[in-house]
Amino acid sequence: MSRIAKSLISINNAVNIEYIANTLKVSGAKGFLIYHLHSSLDLEITEDYIKVLWSENDKNATAQAGTARANISNLVQGVSVGFEKKMSLVGVGYRAQAKDKILSLSLGLSHPLDFVVPDGILIETPTQTDIIIKGYDKQKVGQVAANIRSFRPPEPYKGKGIRYSDEKIIRKEAKKK
Repeated sequence: MSRIAKSLISINNAVNIEYIANTLKVSGAKGFLIYHLHSSLDLEITEDYIKVLWSENDKNATAQAGTARANISNLVQGVSVGFEKKMSLVGVGYRAQAKDKILSLSLGLSHPLDFVVPDGILIETPTQTDIIIKGYDKQKVGQVAANIRSFRPPEPYKGKGIRYSDEKIIRKEAKKK
């Protein structure tokens, strides 16, 4: 029995939901998202909540139910509130600057890196060493953050690189003489 799948997903008035033939369309102030539900699952939708239904004798359906509930909850939160990831650049001369749909990064290389921001994502740079990634699709926000981090992941000796703001880097001791 999945405890996550049993919990209800609350809906506010700003979110519109359409459910037709295992396809859920969620729209709100930020945008709209589509989710294809597994064939062994079903949804019970009222004005206030969404509940995932499944046959508790089917192991595959039980495994899919918790995942589906979490994904649907992320859809509802994304179209109403949105998601954001904060990143910071650590290192001498490391800078970021966002212009229109391009994030320009100076990461100690011989040339600046230009990252093209995908649709549905907004990138802000409040300071030269801070990056804020915003969007309504949680998966896309996380993937963009991972792509930016992959340009210069934090290294364990000096801690230089691009890191998530809440990330703890385990530092290694330098070589002894």
